[in-house]
Amino acid sequence: MEPFGIYTLSSDVVYDQVVALLNSIKVNAGADIPVCIIPYNEMPKRVGLEVSSRRNVTFFDDWDAIRRWEDFAEEVWAAHPRAKQTHLPLPGWYRSHVQRRFAAFDGPFEKFVFFDADTLVMKPLDDIIEKLNSYDFVFNDWEHLKPEAIAALNLSTIEKTGLYSRNDVRSKLHCGSFFGSKRGIFNPEELMDLKKRLIDDREVEWINGKGWWDDAFLFSYLSLRSDRPLFNFTLSPNGQERTGNCANADPFVNVDNVLYNQQGMKPILRIHYMSYSSKDFTRLSQGEEVDIPHRDVFLHYRFLREPQNKPEHLLPANLITKTQRMTQRVVHKVKKSLVAS
Repeated sequence: MEPFGIYTLSSDVVYDQVVALLNSIKVNAGADIPVCIIPYNEMPKRVGLEVSSRRNVTFFDDWDAIRRWEDFAEEVWAAHPRAKQTHLPLPGWYRSHVQRRFAAFDGPFEKFVFFDADTLVMKPLDDIIEKLNSYDFVFNDWEHLKPEAIAALNLSTIEKTGLYSRNDVRSKLHCGSFFGSKRGIFNPEELMDLKKRLIDDREVEWINGKGWWDDAFLFSYLSLRSDRPLFNFTLSPNGQERTGNCANADPFVNVDNVLYNQQGMKPILRIHYMSYSSKDFTRLSQGEEVDIPHRDVFLHYRFLREPQNKPEHLLPANLITKTQRMTQRVVHKVKKSLVAS
């Protein structure tokens, strides 16, 4: 077992983003930190070649742990009122993209952090490692500020049980695009107990059922109900620790390809490109002019090890390409509506 490491989740679809993430980890977090990549579905080939070229990067290969989390998610979803109303199974992307990240709790690192692949790391992780000495979960997001209607958990439903106050639940809401934790949390016995609470005791109704679940929904329930100490940097009493992270929401300042909060020039942990398609990053990496915030920073890390391949100029897509893409989007929407009906 390694004392500390980093996990991410990847497929060949997000190849360019994974390369940029790995390079940002090496430069800004530490060249010697081991990184373990959890496969999105099948073992990615392009990412596999990248892994083989790096001495401290490996693939997660405990498929029993992966299947255990996938089965758990499917059983919980099947018990949710919305699943019974819509008669819809969990989509494939949910099983792979959302649940496989939780396999980190069964991985080779005693303490760890998880980053989504659409992320760039901007600073060392010493403060997170230090927090893990006192807390079992460490987060850095603003999920707790979401309006109640779209919050991860049903605040009013939980408050009625008398077990938690509304404010207590809200302060513990979080996302799963980044988290720090420890190996062995949610072991099979604990997961079985949580499944009983969710299904038999109907606590699945604590989870908001509006729209498809993302990782925040089930994860927020699990961390709340496990009753372990939790720290979110965005709720820190130290104002220097409260920073933004979303590429499309927070203003940042670029200093030598490291981003800082515009207000106060506070160093940020990460920039998260959560609202941008992997296709946009593929096109950007191929030299297309794509409207992505701080795309110069992304390209810096994407081509850090191969600067000769970095696009010298970004050019807009031509009219034929734009028309083809528009047609594809229309066809996709039609097919999606037919399936839903």
